Amino acid sequence: MPIIGVDIGGTKSTVCFADRDGHLNHVDEFKTSSVHETLDKIYQKVEALAVEKETIIGIACGGPLDLERGLIQEPPNLPGWVDVPIVKELSERCRVPAYLMNDANAGALAEWIYGAGRGTSNMIFLTCGTGMGAGLILDNRLYEGNSGLAGEVGHMRLSDKGPIGYHKAGSFEGWCSGGGLAQAAKERAIELKGKASFYSGNEDLITTKDVAEAALNGDPEARELFHQFGEYLGRGVAVLIDILNPQKIVIGSVFARCEELIRPSMELSVKRECLPESLKHCSVVSSELGDQIGNYAALSVARYRSGKF
Repeated sequence: MPIIGVDIGGTKSTVCFADRDGHLNHVDEFKTSSVHETLDKIYQKVEALAVEKETIIGIACGGPLDLERGLIQEPPNLPGWVDVPIVKELSERCRVPAYLMNDANAGALAEWIYGAGRGTSNMIFLTCGTGMGAGLILDNRLYEGNSGLAGEVGHMRLSDKGPIGYHKAGSFEGWCSGGGLAQAAKERAIELKGKASFYSGNEDLITTKDVAEAALNGDPEARELFHQFGEYLGRGVAVLIDILNPQKIVIGSVFARCEELIRPSMELSVKRECLPESLKHCSVVSSELGDQIGNYAALSVARYRSGKF
């Protein structure tokens, strides 16, 4: 069963192909630009592949989405993408089934089918990237909730004050995302009147990468920011473990790249906050799929929705 995957991101998009054995053997990456230019590239690149009658197409994209009608409804990172009927367009152009899913749920499927969650029945995937979202695998099924909004863990408030995520100060996304870490670093640089190694003269230009490099070079302020990140990550993870009792929590992006800076304080926080019996049966690990997770996510959408996983 050949599969075509389409991963749509705010800065880049990809069209990929997996053969009948499920091996990823073609990836075409390009910059995400205007809605019409990007869609034209997607349609052209998909149609250029060897589409057979057995082919299925999976599409992974940030929400909000209308899954019933197959519409992209202007995600924050895709301004202008208003009610884009991408499922209908691809299905009609290629005359094969196409399926759409939000990137957090698609990422959970990818780690469950291809990555660190293989072999589990109950698994949580945390995006931990620019934002914080979750995909929930419960009893060997993706749990999407009554209206498809299950897994919006970034909206949980973990403190009365703090970095802003989901328009909410002190949220899980505020404390534990690349965007939130950059906010915290900006505030710290202002407090220190610019005396921080990750500060280059403009607070608005501070990135997660800048803070990580400073922390790895021993900067105490940068290391404290990652310690704080891990502390709140542990609090959020403990809530999820207590409520859902998973076998594994897989965390991507910032955690996967900066695990040595985050894990020590995260583990202390989890042990302090979590039910010991639940924690004993759960491991917290990094994503295995790395930079390829978007491609495997799109492929996984097609496999899961078609029932061929």
